[in-house]
Amino acid sequence: MENTLEYLTSNDRALIGTKAERVVFGLGQEIIVQGTPIKFVYIIRAGAASVELATPQSTVVLAVLKQGDVCGELGFLLKGIASATVVAKDKEVVADLIHVDALRQLIDTFPGFAARFFQSLATMLARRLQHALAELIRNGRVR
Repeated sequence: MENTLEYLTSNDRALIGTKAERVVFGLGQEIIVQGTPIKFVYIIRAGAASVELATPQSTVVLAVLKQGDVCGELGFLLKGIASATVVAKDKEVVADLIHVDALRQLIDTFPGFAARFFQSLATMLARRLQHALAELIRNGRVR
């Protein structure tokens, strides 16, 4: 498993743990709903979830999230609305839920944590972009 929050230290992870709440989603349950305000960031601890974008024609699966992956980060970064729906794809998906206000408080209080957290998110998003571009090229949509 590739660690999507790879730059966080064990102390950083403990800080997040003080603010996180463990939640469990069942198969097909929506973790995040496209078009709704982002109030939480989730770190997947067990199981898989799909990131799905509803279009007028169909629903497109953008990514499959597994242990260690983060969702809700775009809405958190943009202080906005969920750009996609995240759906539990296993009988049980376990995640740590962190309220965005609590996460912002950690960022404001601990500058080292903030730098490592944002570096981790930037690296994760860059990898996702690389993967998406590779898929577009593979499918002949970009030359």
